[in-house]
Amino acid sequence: MDRISKAVELAAEKRQSKRRKKPVSRSESAQPFEYTKTRRIVVPQEVMRENRLIAGSDQQVIIDAYKLLRTRVLHRMQQNNWRALGITSPGANVGKTLTAVNLAISIAMKHENTVVLVDADLRRPSVHKCLGIEPEKGLPDYLEGNIPIDEMLINPGIDGFVVIPSHNDSHTRSSERLSSTRMERLVRELKARYPDRLVLFDLPPILVGDDVEAFSPYVDAFLLVVEEGKTDITEFAKTIEILENKDVLGTVLNKSEEVGHGYDYYYY
Repeated sequence: MDRISKAVELAAEKRQSKRRKKPVSRSESAQPFEYTKTRRIVVPQEVMRENRLIAGSDQQVIIDAYKLLRTRVLHRMQQNNWRALGITSPGANVGKTLTAVNLAISIAMKHENTVVLVDADLRRPSVHKCLGIEPEKGLPDYLEGNIPIDEMLINPGIDGFVVIPSHNDSHTRSSERLSSTRMERLVRELKARYPDRLVLFDLPPILVGDDVEAFSPYVDAFLLVVEEGKTDITEFAKTIEILENKDVLGTVLNKSEEVGHGYDYYYY
């Protein structure tokens, strides 16, 4: 096991020693998501396969890996009555956005929860690229006060899954926009609309600026994504230091050699 794997395990042990909130009971039957104003853009199966989305995959080991991640994420979220999860990484290009999209798809496929994925990476938005769509409007437009929430919503053809995309306008003032009153209002509205909905935020890498720290008061917990052989141990340690006083649900280790047998993802 390499240094990054050991660091992830040590961080997990440290987090587990923190006192957890009292678990809460949940309703046995979640209400189905009703699409009234949400724009529906069905993503073709070939696009899903090309972009490694599990909804179009026939690789059972990958699907099972995300089911395991889903189960553990849902357990921790429900146990602590958390509704909003931020997904970030120390640096770029470690599979953060793909992990966020596939986790959201996996949650929606369970049919007991609805999920909305917000592309809050204003510096380098790419959720829409994973889904192969070109949004006409997105989060930057809402944050500038130009459109209401409903005009951003897109259903990519998967029941229970809604996306709020972003677009490549400019990362200028990204942390200011993510910490704005308008952003706080969006998070509050998304959490309030449906009691069984989880809200995931694909955030920028934590070490590229202060975006994640500025946005952190609006989420209940974070999920970290790292890649074996790529994420530097110093970067990982710095990330853990920055999130020291935040709730970190866990760490996804991409391309772990420890797993083998074709698995690309592993969760601590």
